[in-house]
Amino acid sequence: MNKDLNNEAIVGGVDTHKDLHVAAVVDAKDRFIASNTFATTRQGYRLMLEWMRSFGEVRRVGVEATGTYGAGLLRYLQKAGLEVLEVTGPDKHDRRARGKSDTLDAQAAAHAAFSGRRTVTPKTRDGMIEALRVLRACRKTAVQGRRIALQMIGNTIVSAPDALRDSVRHLTRMKQIRTLAAWRPDLTGYRAMDTAYRIALKSLARRYLELHDEIADLDVMIKAIVDDLAPKLVEQNSIGYHCAAQLLITAGANPDRLKSEASFAALCGVSPVPASSGKTNRHRLNRGGDRAANSALHIIAIGCLRCEERTQKYVARRIADGLSKLEVIRCLKRYIAREVFHLIQDRCREINQTQIAA
Repeated sequence: MNKDLNNEAIVGGVDTHKDLHVAAVVDAKDRFIASNTFATTRQGYRLMLEWMRSFGEVRRVGVEATGTYGAGLLRYLQKAGLEVLEVTGPDKHDRRARGKSDTLDAQAAAHAAFSGRRTVTPKTRDGMIEALRVLRACRKTAVQGRRIALQMIGNTIVSAPDALRDSVRHLTRMKQIRTLAAWRPDLTGYRAMDTAYRIALKSLARRYLELHDEIADLDVMIKAIVDDLAPKLVEQNSIGYHCAAQLLITAGANPDRLKSEASFAALCGVSPVPASSGKTNRHRLNRGGDRAANSALHIIAIGCLRCEERTQKYVARRIADGLSKLEVIRCLKRYIAREVFHLIQDRCREINQTQIAA
């Protein structure tokens, strides 16, 4: 039995979905009590919490998918002062034995929250970090759309009629795109091949320019937030604004949930994984963790390797010791993760102290 719970305390679990959440509660001996379904609205969240409290004092709640379907419920429960744990995944052995349903998944979330297994402290989904995450996600799709538009422009010009192709193929990229965007084809003549090509190229060029301006606006916002959150982070060598933004998002607005810099390294997928056998003693690359954060650390590591004499000497020394270049870069990313973690933690303490003083 969990010693933190008295006989009147209960633990909740929630299986989250787009329109409906399924909630379940277990008692102080981890015995299932009841389950119910609630709408994914503020009214639904309120009714869910009242329903849980009707069985006793709610000590904690396990919620699935706190970053997507459960984000609104997470914010509501945290504002209500409850301890919320994110349930990371189902017990596969138990699921094979019992089957799957929303009610069973909610029960499993409650059991996981009771025992503390398969749970982590979720990121808070508010504040500037959440604003940064949303803007970064928006920018990512805009960059993808701009790249696709540019590829389509190139492919369309290659197959265009000779006279049309020869008029723009010699121009530089931006001049070519601005020229195409300035065209005024007769829209009533779309049945003619030449006119259809002109309409398509004009549309693609305008799309590219709109996305280009949108990305520039988002970059200004992202830069301002990063400067507010962690100015010392971007002062470090080879750490740009977008890498810094990704690392801040990975750490979250509550980096205190990470017990140590080793936890942050594991979260970023740069912690060493033992791969020893017999007389061979080595570590391999970690394929887990947040791959976006891992990519950001890799970009920083390559920048340090190109620009920093200290890093170049370190890499040469480790290669001389018998490590491969990939293994050395993995070690380098691990050291960078350590420095980044301490910078983020120090800044978090400064912000907290400022808020307390205010």
